[in-house]
Amino acid sequence: MCKEISPTEQNKDIVLQFYGAFDRRNISEAFALLAPNFVAHMAGTSAPLDSEGFEQFGMAFYLAFTNGQHKFDQVLVEGDKVVTCGTFTATHLGDFQGLPSTGKQIKLSIMHIDRVENSKIVEHWGQGDALGLMQQLGIVFLPGPALLPHILKSLLSKLFKKPTGINNLGV
Repeated sequence: MCKEISPTEQNKDIVLQFYGAFDRRNISEAFALLAPNFVAHMAGTSAPLDSEGFEQFGMAFYLAFTNGQHKFDQVLVEGDKVVTCGTFTATHLGDFQGLPSTGKQIKLSIMHIDRVENSKIVEHWGQGDALGLMQQLGIVFLPGPALLPHILKSLLSKLFKKPTGINNLGV
């Protein structure tokens, strides 16, 4: 007797197939799961991406990071939406946004919401720990011009702080 799979379980399977194909480096299989009218809402992008823009984004990441693995701690399904929360690990072996290969292992927290319609992913919301990624790759945070006076003032006040106590040790 064959058990019929529920629509929510089918949606979950489609989304997990997408990430599994990406991890196996089978990009054509992954992108085949996207609907022609696919739209991606990615943290840090100024506007939603269509399927072509999302594929370009995905390929840039794919080429820069090898041995990529999605590990989901939670997979929640509600109707046509599948939420995946977990981590992505990989090795930085290619150029990424102008940064040459560092050979470093990265691990970043991720959260996605994918909406499935007619057995295809039609919408994606993606959030990854971009700051954590940059720190792991050795990119240093530089404060903007508006913060520099405040930082300098704080440093100078600490540098020229008067000693306290009788023996200048604070005692």
